[in-house]
Amino acid sequence: MSMNPLSLWVLIFLLSLVFLIKRKIEVGKGNKQLPPGPPKLPIIGNLHQLGRQPHRSLWQLSKRYGPVMFLQYGAVPTVVISSAEAAEEVLKIHDIHCCSRPALAGAGKLSYNFSDISFSPYGEYWRQIRKICVLELFSIKRVQSFRFIREEEVTSLINSISQASASATPVSLTEKLTTLVTNITFRMAFATNFEATDFAKDRFRILIDDAMSLLGSFSANDYFQHVGWIIDRITGYHARAEKVFQDLDTFYQQIIDEHLERGGTINKGQDDIVDVLLKIERDQARIGSIQFTKNHIKAVLMDLFFAGVTTGSDTLTWAMAELVRKPKVMARAQEEVRNVIGKKERVTESDINELHYLEMVIKETLRLHPPAPLLLPRETMSKFKINDYEIYPKMLIQVNVWAIGRDPKYWKNPEEFLPERFMDSSIDFKGQNFEFLPFGGGRRSCPGQYMGTILLELVLANLLYFFDWRLPNDVTDINMEEKDGPSLTVSKMEALELVPLKYL
Repeated sequence: MSMNPLSLWVLIFLLSLVFLIKRKIEVGKGNKQLPPGPPKLPIIGNLHQLGRQPHRSLWQLSKRYGPVMFLQYGAVPTVVISSAEAAEEVLKIHDIHCCSRPALAGAGKLSYNFSDISFSPYGEYWRQIRKICVLELFSIKRVQSFRFIREEEVTSLINSISQASASATPVSLTEKLTTLVTNITFRMAFATNFEATDFAKDRFRILIDDAMSLLGSFSANDYFQHVGWIIDRITGYHARAEKVFQDLDTFYQQIIDEHLERGGTINKGQDDIVDVLLKIERDQARIGSIQFTKNHIKAVLMDLFFAGVTTGSDTLTWAMAELVRKPKVMARAQEEVRNVIGKKERVTESDINELHYLEMVIKETLRLHPPAPLLLPRETMSKFKINDYEIYPKMLIQVNVWAIGRDPKYWKNPEEFLPERFMDSSIDFKGQNFEFLPFGGGRRSCPGQYMGTILLELVLANLLYFFDWRLPNDVTDINMEEKDGPSLTVSKMEALELVPLKYL
């Protein structure tokens, strides 16, 4: 059942009215010390001001109310961070005070009651599961052990594009890059190519999109306690969450069962990620007081797919779109790659360290198009101050890295794609440069950033080495608009179609 927005807000008002006095947020005398923020409506607070692209809506509000801004999401007090200095306060100075996660309905459902790394609250369980994953799944040794998978899949991508280049036919780079990243993720996780599975390709992509939309969308239960669950059932959110969960659970279980049936790896003697996780389960591993089970394996797989497939293909698509719009930048990147590689048959990961301008291209892409424009929300655990403003326990913290990456205070001509800005710069991905936080910072930074960046470098280097690129004949420019709608990530609204012209 669906409702129009006006009817939904009326329903929220009527259901919540009886709780208004009881649930009113009281901070007492400390009210004067809260950060500034826009006026709020009764019951819904500032939810109506988020728009279809919350990172942009919050960016515009921050221009008026400042880089530390207070909003009310229903019954949830929220602080939005939009400057490097304030981000350093949150992610470094007061990291320990606000490194937990809010118990959001969609995240709890899809993560098997917060059994993953990304959404689990701060505590002993999170510390142990993160330690296991960092050591066993995302270590440099483990990532390098999957090098042959990345290189084989990139070679397959180049071969498929070469067929189109013979006739100067446009190719959907968005589709090809999504297939590439999905294939690599499947082979690392399951030792099987995505296209060789029984799981329908289109169905899987729709499922991932639905899951990302669910995680980024509005759940009344998150913001209107006591009555929110009623609203979620009326609007269909609850049913949608249940369907996405069941479909994903069936998929995970199918993969796990196949691994158990074969009794070992088929990945050239190299354990895949499910093998590693099943071995942990067989060893009767305990995480604090919790026994490691197959549901924990599924929760870790959720992080791997959501953080890997969508963000990787989106970033590659944005990078190629920006390069085609800036021919001089593309020419310089191609010149570097072709000079370094010479006449080799392919670009390998051993070549990447010499591609310094390409690294600048990737940094600039991540500045303008960070994988998660609003880092996953944090929840405060104790009282502290930012810029003399009082921050209280159980507040939501959102860091708008998209806005920080466009702040003219830190970036000259911030809307321009200019990789040279990183020349002779020490700014990197590690979360210590708070004007540049594509993978977050502090305790909750992305543990898979090495796995992600090495893939970006390898794919872009090959695309630039083997082909020259131009727009289709009937296209004069690329639409760079972002896709509307709730999601943790931001995709390009229109698929990127380009004409490859074979260089070698």
